Amino acid sequence: MVYPTVEISSVRKTFGPTVALGGCNLRAYAGEVHAIVGGNGSGKSTLAKVISGVLIPDSGQVSILGKSATSPYEARALGISNVFQEVLVADECSVLDNLYLGADTPFGSALSQEEKQRRGSALMRELLDFDLDLSTLVGELPLSIKQWITIARALLADPKVLILDESSAALDFDSTERLFQKMRQLKKAGVSILIVTHRIAELVRIADRATVLRDGIDVGSLGKEEITEQRILELIAGTERSRTQQGQSVAQRLAPNPVLRMTEGRVWSAAAPIDFTLYPGEVIGVTGLDGQGQADFVRCLAGIQPLVSGRIAVIRDKTANDITDLHSARENSISYVSGDRKKEGILPNLSIFENLLMPVYREYRLAGILNLINRTKLSPVFEWESGKLAVKMGDRDNLITSLSGGNQQKVLIARAFAEKPAVLVLNDPARGIDIGAKLDLYRNLRDFASRGNAVVFLSSEIEEFLNLCSRVEVFRNGSISSQFEPPYDSHAILNAMFGRRASARLPGEAGGDGEEGAALAPMAAATVRLPFEQGRPMPRPVPLSPRQDPPREAAVMAFKLQAPDIAPGQIIPGRFAEENKRSPRLVWSGVPEGTRSFALAITDPDLPEAFKFPRAFAHWLVHDIPAGVRELPEGASGGALMPKGAVELNSDYVTFGIPGFGRGYGGPWPPDRQHRYVFTLYALKTERLAIAPDADLTAFAAAVMPVAIDMASFVALYGPAKKPLPH
Repeated sequence: MVYPTVEISSVRKTFGPTVALGGCNLRAYAGEVHAIVGGNGSGKSTLAKVISGVLIPDSGQVSILGKSATSPYEARALGISNVFQEVLVADECSVLDNLYLGADTPFGSALSQEEKQRRGSALMRELLDFDLDLSTLVGELPLSIKQWITIARALLADPKVLILDESSAALDFDSTERLFQKMRQLKKAGVSILIVTHRIAELVRIADRATVLRDGIDVGSLGKEEITEQRILELIAGTERSRTQQGQSVAQRLAPNPVLRMTEGRVWSAAAPIDFTLYPGEVIGVTGLDGQGQADFVRCLAGIQPLVSGRIAVIRDKTANDITDLHSARENSISYVSGDRKKEGILPNLSIFENLLMPVYREYRLAGILNLINRTKLSPVFEWESGKLAVKMGDRDNLITSLSGGNQQKVLIARAFAEKPAVLVLNDPARGIDIGAKLDLYRNLRDFASRGNAVVFLSSEIEEFLNLCSRVEVFRNGSISSQFEPPYDSHAILNAMFGRRASARLPGEAGGDGEEGAALAPMAAATVRLPFEQGRPMPRPVPLSPRQDPPREAAVMAFKLQAPDIAPGQIIPGRFAEENKRSPRLVWSGVPEGTRSFALAITDPDLPEAFKFPRAFAHWLVHDIPAGVRELPEGASGGALMPKGAVELNSDYVTFGIPGFGRGYGGPWPPDRQHRYVFTLYALKTERLAIAPDADLTAFAAAVMPVAIDMASFVALYGPAKKPLPH
């Protein structure tokens, strides 16, 4: 039976003077894929957050299966799972811990570690198509697998309504096909799937219906037969603009002398060498299945990582200048744009203006020993570069995090153009930007190349190459395996990505010439043996960046809890453990809108079975922390440093009658082995909780959960204890 699962009526949501949703309507049904489409800043992600209870609308009605969620906790209870646009993982924690992040409660876990391992391994194998060690630290994995982890986390909750906000943006063609296969399974099970995407070609294939947004208002609701690229582009960008791509020719080589050359370059030690030449006027497309070396290739060109062997040189005035690092690349006019804007792009504590223009401050500084920034000269540069890509923003001095993800990406691209490079290296730059912005980007790349410059453009979306690139290089096994020139056959390029003959059937494709799986002869001169496992490159460790104190709170950030002296996934220092009752310093940021107080719990879910305790052990319970507080200083528990009005409850040392403990913090004291300690801060929509002074963790949770807007947590380790528990 088909019935509505999500009904949105006249929903309005504002952020100060910015109207994110101006009276939006949407209806989605069980067993369908409903696409939410629109330009950057049109309100798509805001609408997804309203549906999932992260944001409360200013007016209008939101009905989810006949009810309304006013917090993520309530949304989860209703059966809503949301995969957000940003890839939200804890890099310092294992894959398994990330899969079940937020699933456990202060009562403990509903599943044993063995059951979590079994379910998590099976699902990740289904999604990835190969086995992944769930004990691996997530920080060692590529962006695409991090994206799969966030998707798997949502699926493990057995949702009735699944919201995928740009969830295929970090996935290549092969991975996207597996995601679609899973979505079709969920459809058959009656799940309602809301997908927010800029990949128009994808939603044409997978969506049953689509709602198109423009400036926070729904401007069209399309049935499956009406969902075409042309129709969607007209609704998003207007009829005239949708025609600008038609009749455009690919970029052309303008001179016989190269601007950049890679000679005998190896991006992997066991891969075949690469000889690559880039000429003025060219836009070179680079693609391949995820993890085949193409990302390493473009990072080497930009000086971000070194070649294993070989040489990269920029040729200027008949002189070859070697590119060995980021400094030499910049000195030779190479600019780089990453698609992973959160990790490698934006500076979240700085303004839009600063993010766009910081690389060119030196060129526009005032004279004199003070070396001051000349905003008068910089302002026209900002207006020109942001205007070329139609960045939708409020005040330019707002934090960059006040922009939608797509507009943040446009700022990074504008930053690269502002540097006036001779070679532009783009690593999936269009990830998360809308079709209209892509047309602006293509037009700017053509103009840039036509002035004698050159572009290297990595993308997993073949459609981006068809009317733009001078040639396309396909990577397999860490080297260039195939090269294509216009006119392009997308089917042949896809087969090259899979290592098949041009006319072979693609995976899941019916018919063909019976040559499915037929090998494609590589261009590489040598046959190589790579460290592969089940047809995939084995993961190579990536060093984690040094830990830093948390940044000051930004206007729009994920709710985050940190202990500067306790790294997530690492050992709790001894001064906070055992007989020491000194509480650690805790700081938090990204506080959700509407928060009126906080509550804190530190719990141990790994109590020995011999204790016969039905829930997690509580080490610190605090409630009524005022909404304006952003930090508990070290040693705050039980003293004058505790915020005025905050109330501490007894730890479970009191429950077990262990002498020397009472109200306030009781540090970890695991009697048998290493235990996990879960630090959780709850943002609440009420100022006070009615909790008895002798309340335990069960009563604490019963009071906190119904009024929780959001929660932030991390896990640390300690044990075994150095001393036995006192009796």
